Amino acid sequence: MTWIERTNRRIAESAFGRYFLLEYSGHPRQRAGSRFFTEIRAGLATFFAMAYIIAVNSNITADSGGTCVCQFTEEDPICEKNVEYLLCKGIVQRDLVTATAAIAALTSFLMGLGANIPISCAPGMGLNAYFAYQVVGYHGTGPISYNLALTAVFVEGFIFIALSIFGLRQWLARAIPRSIKLATGAGIGLYLAIIGLTYSAGIGAITGSKATPVELAGCKPEFLDEITGVCTGPKMRNPTLWIGIFCGGIFTAFLMAYRVKGAIIAGIALVSIISWPRVSEVTYFPYTPVGQARFDFFKKVATFHKIEKTLNVIEWDISGAGGQFGLALITFLYVDILDCTGTLYSMARFAGFIDERTQDFEGSALAYLTDAIGVSIGALFGSPPVTAYIESGAGISEGGKTGITAMVTGLCFFISIFFAPIFASIPPWATGCTLILVGSMMMKAAADINWSYPGDAIPAFVTILIMPATYSIAYGLIAGIITYIILNTMIWIIEVVSGGRIVPYAKELKDPWTYKLTGGVLPAWLKRLLKGKKDFWKEDEELFAESHSQTEKEGSPVPGSVEQTVSDGPVKKE
Repeated sequence: MTWIERTNRRIAESAFGRYFLLEYSGHPRQRAGSRFFTEIRAGLATFFAMAYIIAVNSNITADSGGTCVCQFTEEDPICEKNVEYLLCKGIVQRDLVTATAAIAALTSFLMGLGANIPISCAPGMGLNAYFAYQVVGYHGTGPISYNLALTAVFVEGFIFIALSIFGLRQWLARAIPRSIKLATGAGIGLYLAIIGLTYSAGIGAITGSKATPVELAGCKPEFLDEITGVCTGPKMRNPTLWIGIFCGGIFTAFLMAYRVKGAIIAGIALVSIISWPRVSEVTYFPYTPVGQARFDFFKKVATFHKIEKTLNVIEWDISGAGGQFGLALITFLYVDILDCTGTLYSMARFAGFIDERTQDFEGSALAYLTDAIGVSIGALFGSPPVTAYIESGAGISEGGKTGITAMVTGLCFFISIFFAPIFASIPPWATGCTLILVGSMMMKAAADINWSYPGDAIPAFVTILIMPATYSIAYGLIAGIITYIILNTMIWIIEVVSGGRIVPYAKELKDPWTYKLTGGVLPAWLKRLLKGKKDFWKEDEELFAESHSQTEKEGSPVPGSVEQTVSDGPVKKE
């Protein structure tokens, strides 16, 4: 054996290896193919795949204006020219760089340590856009303040903790119709792509219009109408647009086609480096007060930026928010339920952890609990809701099978905190095409929707359509779920009244749906506690063996086995 193989074996045989279920640890549930050095490589792959969130989340969330206050005027209705406000917004962005890296480091590490799954967390894409552009609004033009929005996120986290403890969060996610769950991912993908095309957080390829909902843009900033934002000059002439398209989009897509790890980071880095020289037309540091403030911070390169304006600014007086606070809280709740739970479920299936009998996965209770705690802690840092990341698939593809992968990713995020000036100096046109590419990856969920039966297909399509059309994840979910309920309830009533003689086309192809799920509502650990089991946190080995035996008899691969991993995703061999 090589020294790597010997080291892998020694670590696996230690208490550390047994805790994380490494192969050769001797644990009954050891995970086939798991190796210590493979886990480290997988953790690095996950970090490079999702590190873009440090720049993207800070850019998007800072568009809300954070705690900065501006007196809106007719000449400047959205505070685009107020220098004092823009300088304050720059500080908020730097705060959010630190906050994003810190909360991603904490939650990813806890996810790996507690739940022992190779899935990392960070402030959620889609959720941050809803937070910034719908709840708080661009530069604070939304229905509630940044402080109150954070209060809603903080409260949401505690509600999630309760739902996770009693298993309701897992049950709700499994009970939502499959077509709606799949459509949500695809709809958020389109929503992110729209954001990536706009000026505020993207390349500026489209803008609003009086005659049509949107129109082609790409003109230089000086040709944008101050009130409507419509291009009044030559279109597609802005050099930052083309830098973003070719260096941030085409170049990144080319690397992704060859499965180059860190392709997204490479694209963002290339555009950023091109945009840093102050003498170029695409500079992010123009000779203006705002540009000079950015450049002064950028020159520090490696430093710890103390959070100044967004740390623990939660506000409990909700009397002036009316029903908007409740609407934001409810929307955060069900959007995060769908987003995080769908991601956790899909990544657990990709890694081979799903128990086909119960449709649950090992460590799910702690995974949901960690996410819920992260949501509330993130709110204290000034961050939108935290969620599991689909980019964890990069690490799983590299062979990550245990929580060591997520812990390594968390440590990488912790190190990145001390390079805040670099991440804070990434321009929006460097991350715009990243949003579009992430959106394209999320759209693949649409291929799994049951398009054969209208009762599944139409609600799914409505969900996908309404999200980008209304610039709201919430409205898309509401429209899709209501359409599903009305359509399928009427079909059921007609079928019952006609005695089963009148049935719709392709009814036999309908996705099965029931609220009665195998395993029930309560999580396994709570059932063991109610039965009086003292070590209720430990899984019953007899039930585990029985479950696996039943799965094998039914012809399905055993969760966590090599066969399961091969069937659900690529395996990286030593």
